Amino acid sequence: MKSLWIVANGGVNEPAVSKIGSTPVGQEQSKTVQISKADPNSKGQAPQGPAGFGMMQILLLVFLFVFMYFILFRGPKKREQEHRKMIQSLKKNDKVRTIGGIIGVIVDVKDDEITLKVDEANNTKIRVIPSAVGKNLSDEKGS
Repeated sequence: MKSLWIVANGGVNEPAVSKIGSTPVGQEQSKTVQISKADPNSKGQAPQGPAGFGMMQILLLVFLFVFMYFILFRGPKKREQEHRKMIQSLKKNDKVRTIGGIIGVIVDVKDDEITLKVDEANNTKIRVIPSAVGKNLSDEKGS
């Protein structure tokens, strides 16, 4: 039975064809397989992809950054501006819901706090900070 040995040449300064011959123990002769580099005239340059492929990658990255800007930064900023505008437009007798789910009627509005009447029968009032108001329910009924 004859043995087959395959050896690849990976060196840059070595010849393009490698031949190694040896005789395994108990064998008379072995075959040598020649493996050559793909293009001996290429002078060590890596193969190039299709033309314009790098430009497509750059355009894809730019598109992804623009998309991420609108998703991550623009949307929340817009909602924050709308919430700030809604808080500034609050006035006495507006029905509001807090971010905690408490529904009440505004009794007094100050710069740093809002007083809500949450129970008509017991005249229960609570004070909250303006950013705790989640929604103006008076605007929905008027629309």
